[in-house]
Amino acid sequence: MTVQALWDAREDLLKNPTPQKLNDLAVMLFELRQYVAGERLVRDVLAICGDDVPLLLASVSLLNTYTAQHNLVAALLRKILLLQPQMTELKMYLANTLIIKGDLAGGLQIFSDIMQNHPELRLFTCEHISLALQDAGYLEQAYQVLDHWFRNSQETTPALFNNMGCVLQRLNRSEEALAWYKKAIESQPDNAAIRLGYALTLFKAGYFWEGVAYHEGRALGLHDPAAWYHQLPLLRRGDAVAGKSIIVCQEQGFGDSLQFVRFVPLMVAQGAKVTVVVPLNLLKLFTQSLPMATIVEDAHFARQNGYDYRVPLPDLPFVMGLKRREDIPASIPYLKADPQDVARFAARMPAKRPRIGLVWAGGKRQKASDLVVNQRRSTELANVAPALTPVDAELINLQHGPARDELAEWHGQPILDFMADVHTMADTAAVIENLDLVISVDTSVLHLAGALGKPVWMISRRDACWRWGDTGETSPWYPTLRIFRAQERSFAPVLAEVGAALRQWVATWHPGKGALD
Repeated sequence: MTVQALWDAREDLLKNPTPQKLNDLAVMLFELRQYVAGERLVRDVLAICGDDVPLLLASVSLLNTYTAQHNLVAALLRKILLLQPQMTELKMYLANTLIIKGDLAGGLQIFSDIMQNHPELRLFTCEHISLALQDAGYLEQAYQVLDHWFRNSQETTPALFNNMGCVLQRLNRSEEALAWYKKAIESQPDNAAIRLGYALTLFKAGYFWEGVAYHEGRALGLHDPAAWYHQLPLLRRGDAVAGKSIIVCQEQGFGDSLQFVRFVPLMVAQGAKVTVVVPLNLLKLFTQSLPMATIVEDAHFARQNGYDYRVPLPDLPFVMGLKRREDIPASIPYLKADPQDVARFAARMPAKRPRIGLVWAGGKRQKASDLVVNQRRSTELANVAPALTPVDAELINLQHGPARDELAEWHGQPILDFMADVHTMADTAAVIENLDLVISVDTSVLHLAGALGKPVWMISRRDACWRWGDTGETSPWYPTLRIFRAQERSFAPVLAEVGAALRQWVATWHPGKGALD
C-alpha cells in the first residue's frame, strides 16, 4: 500500500469508523513495525468513538496484542464493563491486565469473584489465571494453580496442558515440561503456539534434533516480510547445500543473529554460495568477520536471480545438522572488531585497572509479547550499580537505548560512557575488545562479547532462555561465558552474588584473566 493509500484509508476510517476498518489498517501498520503510527491510529479512533462498544473492543484487542499500554487497556475494559457488565470474559481480560501491570491483588480478586459467581467458567478461568501469573513472573503461584487443578479436576483443555508445560520450562524443569507439552500436542496437534513451546522446551533440554520439526512451522519474526527474497523456498534440514546459492536473512533479535552466524562458514565449507542479508547495525561487523560470504544491507538489496533458497539465521544450526549440545561449534572468536576502531577507543580508556563493561537492560521492544519478556530479562542501573560497587576497577557503559539515560541518575562510582560514539555493532565490538570483562543481562551485547571470545558474565533471568539450558554456569555456545542464574522473580539476590564474585575476580585480576578463573 502506498503512502497516499494509507493516508486515504486513515481519513476514511476517521470519517466512518468501523471495527473492521480499524483492525485492518492498524494490523497492517503494526505488522510493518510502525508501532507508533499504529498506536496513534487507535488513539485517534478512541477519541471519536464515544461509547461504541464494538470499536472499544477492537481497540482493546489491538492495544493488548501490539503494545504495552496496560493502563489504557485496563481503563477501556472498565469502561466497556460499565456499559455491558454482563461480559464476564472481559472481566478475565481485565484481571489479566491488572496482574501484568503489577496489580496482583486486584487481578486475583476479580478472578476469585468469577470463580465464585460463575462456576461454569472455572476451567476457562484457571487457564487465564495460570497464564497471567506466569507472564508476570509469578511462576510458583502459576504452578500451584495448575497443580491444584489437575489433582482435583477431571476437566482439562490443551491450553491447560500447554500452560503447565510452559511454567515448568520457565521453572527450569524442562524434562518434566515435555510430558505436558506432549499431552497438549496430542490434544491439538496443529496449534502453532503449542508446537513452538514444545520445540523451545526440547531445545532447552538439549534435544535439538527432535525439536526442529516443531520449530520449522513457527510464524517467522521477519524484519522485512515484504522483501523479495522471502518468495524463495525455505532451506530445510536434509536439503543439500553444495553448489546452491543461499540467502541467509535476519529474523528475531540481534542476539540470535550474532549467535547463529557462526554456522555460515560451515555452510560455505560444504560448497554453498552464501549471501547474508542484515540490517545496517550488523553490516560492518559481519563484513569484516565473514570474508567467505557476501554481506549486504537489507534496505539496499535489490532483486537478483540465481538464488536457490533462503534461510533465517536462527534456523542455521538445524539445517547444518545440530543434534545435541556437544555438536555446537565453539570455534571462538568467530567475530572480529576493526583494529583501527579498537585503537580509537583504546586511546580514551584508563590504563591501570581492569575494565568492566556493563549492560543492565535489553533492547527496546514494541510488541506486547516481546515487551513482557524484555521486562523479565532486564533490570535497572539503580539495582546493578550498588550491587557491584565500590570495586577497584574501571566501569564502562555498554548500555544503549532509553536505559542509557539512567546514567544521569547514578552518583556513585563513575561509569565511563563512550556510547555517544557507538553507532553499530562494529563500534560496540571495538569497545568490548578494550575490556577485560563484560557483565550483561541476556541481550545482544552478551552474544557479541562471547562471539569475540571476551570474558563475559551473564545475569540470567529466572526463566532462562532455551539456549542456556536449565542449570549450570557454563555454556557450550560460548566457552568464555559464566552464567549467574536468578532463582526468584527479583534480581536482587543474584546481583549480590555477582557483586561478591566481581570483587573476588578483581582482587586476583591479571591481563588475560578468564571469566571462570
